[in-house]
Amino acid sequence: MLRQTLVFFLVVLSSLAASAQNGYLVGTVKDEKGRPMEIVTIAVKGSAIGTVSNVQGEYSLSVPTVNITVVYSLVGYKKQEETLQLKEGEVKRLDIVLKKEATTLEGVTVTDTKDPGVIKLDVKKTALLPGDPFSGIESLIKTFVGTNNELTSQYNVRGGNYDENLVYVNDFEIYRPFLTRSGQQEGMSFINADLVSGVNFSVGGFQAKYGDKMSSVLDVDYKRPKKFGGRILASMLGVSASLEGISKNEKLTYLIGVRQKSNQYLLKSQPTKGVYNPSFTDLQALINYKFSPKWESEILANYARNRFQFFPEEATSSFGLINRALQLRVIYEGGEIDQFDSRFGGWSTTYHASEKLKLKLLASGFQTNERETYDIFGEYLLGELETDLGKEDFGQVKYAIGTGVIHTYARNYLKVNVGNLAHRGSYAGNLHFVQWGLDANITDITDKLHEWERRDSARFTQPYMEDKLELTRVYNSASTFNYMRYAGFIQDNFRFNDSLGLTVSLGVRFNYSTLNNEFLISPRAQVSYKPKWEKDIIFKLAGGLYQQPPFYREMRDLDGNVNKNLKAQKSFHTVLGTEYNFKTANRPFKFTTEIYYKGLWDIVPYEYDNVRIRYFGQNNAVGYAYGGELRLYGDIVKDATSWVSVGVLKTAEDVTNDYIVKTTTTESEPPAPSITTIDTIKPGYIPRPTDQRFMVGMYFEDYFPKWKNYKMHLNLMYATGLPFGPPDKARYGDTLRLPDYKRVDIGFSALLLNGAKHPNKKALRSFENIWLSAEVFNLLGIQNTLSYSWIQDMTTNQTYAVPNRLTSRLINVKLVVDF
Repeated sequence: MLRQTLVFFLVVLSSLAASAQNGYLVGTVKDEKGRPMEIVTIAVKGSAIGTVSNVQGEYSLSVPTVNITVVYSLVGYKKQEETLQLKEGEVKRLDIVLKKEATTLEGVTVTDTKDPGVIKLDVKKTALLPGDPFSGIESLIKTFVGTNNELTSQYNVRGGNYDENLVYVNDFEIYRPFLTRSGQQEGMSFINADLVSGVNFSVGGFQAKYGDKMSSVLDVDYKRPKKFGGRILASMLGVSASLEGISKNEKLTYLIGVRQKSNQYLLKSQPTKGVYNPSFTDLQALINYKFSPKWESEILANYARNRFQFFPEEATSSFGLINRALQLRVIYEGGEIDQFDSRFGGWSTTYHASEKLKLKLLASGFQTNERETYDIFGEYLLGELETDLGKEDFGQVKYAIGTGVIHTYARNYLKVNVGNLAHRGSYAGNLHFVQWGLDANITDITDKLHEWERRDSARFTQPYMEDKLELTRVYNSASTFNYMRYAGFIQDNFRFNDSLGLTVSLGVRFNYSTLNNEFLISPRAQVSYKPKWEKDIIFKLAGGLYQQPPFYREMRDLDGNVNKNLKAQKSFHTVLGTEYNFKTANRPFKFTTEIYYKGLWDIVPYEYDNVRIRYFGQNNAVGYAYGGELRLYGDIVKDATSWVSVGVLKTAEDVTNDYIVKTTTTESEPPAPSITTIDTIKPGYIPRPTDQRFMVGMYFEDYFPKWKNYKMHLNLMYATGLPFGPPDKARYGDTLRLPDYKRVDIGFSALLLNGAKHPNKKALRSFENIWLSAEVFNLLGIQNTLSYSWIQDMTTNQTYAVPNRLTSRLINVKLVVDF
């Protein structure tokens, strides 16, 4: 009140000194949640008079003493107009609340952001979108960054793998299970979409306030309920329920979500037939208590119980060419039993010392207890199929070219405990917004790895040794260690003045680990400029150092040994982008473009085993990633926002101690001996495992013109194939390519009940909406390939790559009840 009184008093004094033709307009601009909004344009319609709001949402504007219309506008929000006439020397206060654009997608709203590379998603009804409702946020992200596996919630961003992505929920960093090797084992995403109020997803060049990883940041805010309500979802993949509410005195708010998922129906379409018994359970709660207008406290808790049991029976895979088709048939014995249990608890307290100063203390703990146990014996027959259409046995095996046994065994156990104590603070000045933070993190790891594979072909174990039994691969190790990590940052977001549309963010991070005694400094910067043009265009530039200290998976090499001296992987980001907002046919559209370059050094090479990332455990590679992205959002159909995202990428690395040994023997005429020469060839730069050269992701929504309650949702994904190679621990050989990934999902939704249309019926009034959806996964029935199994021919010793397929076409039904 004191600050507002001083502002008002200064305005009065300045207005007395103004010319006789002017009045003065002052006030604040806030959003629907009461938060100040900066860089809102305030302009007198039909004139060059205007200004923008500051960080506190405040503005002041000298206006003529005639009848005028003042326009308040910000991309992603409804434009608001106020008509008024001030008297000579009059000072009028006008506080404005801007509402989000009404012509946005009910499921997803993409709104304005000032940071380069940030996609801001307002997620409201992700349950209606076709796909896995338990990984709704990640499913949306994949339409922007691409994917090659619908069974996992993991995603890769601009040449980085999933371990290079940060995930935050209400400022708490989130972890996930580590031993998961396939999408079948993977449970639900930590993020419960029914509890979410907003999502910021940064794909590069992010601010210093975020942590020390090299690719992306997913920053999620959970709801602050204003009334009692909830949602129930039931589908053929599982069920979920959420509840939210607020106390009578409005001091206590709560969110509770429980989810139960089973992929049993989905896995029935897998080529490997057998008994699948997956069961994934998740319970979350968020409780907030406001002790006073200045002080509040919050608790976030999560328990995830993931069980996966699989007893395979048989699998049949056909592959090859028209003139030579092959088939692999495997009969199995044994099974797999896995469990991944994780717990997370976080507590935070926030103190608003003043309108400008905010202080926050956070404490959290994460624990995961993982067991991967399997003993599977598979006897296979590799045969050549009859391809002559005129023969009776067309499509059947005409003779065998390979038989054998593949026996896999594992007893892997992992316990990880992570504790974190952190402080966050912010100070809002007139043109500056300063943020800072400190973290202390302790990590304790106990790892026991015992895994092997034996291959037998024509009754000989491969590789064949006369004097001993040699297994194809053996991993046997144990490690227990703990360490401390300290981190902190300071950054300033500022503008030079209110009239210049230039926003700058400068920041720096530090990080120190007691495990390898490495101290890191990471400066970062972002610039956003909005020229005063008739067209609404924003230019953005970002860059800085992004250094990723090693965690458990990076330190463990292909043989299971843990390298505790591993250094941080390092990268430099440069991002340049534009954002153009416009209207066509009176419908809002946004077009964004970005180009980027990432220089990489001290990186740890790795390869994929399904979705599991297996590292080489050494900082022995340098690399790069560069590319560009185009995205268009808009109401192709009125009141239904759709989007399309197109990306090109090239990423490669040079492993310093990787080389090819080539032996050449030259025969000579007797009695001269033959000459053998050995050449060492350096492969140079080879594609990284995430080198997805081109991708297109699209989401499209439509409805019947006269019945908007009947909607159609379409997801389309195309991505070029990722590199792969034989399982020989040689990175230089991983230059083959998987087939391109192509997938179309479609869903149809009908609003069965809208409680607002039945205000006089008490039984129906308690329901907000009831939706029924039917969706088709993999509409075109395309057989996408995830990876290959390597099978040897017993007669020629030739090795064949047998494709491992993803899901085929499936139909799912969902019921969503909001109350």
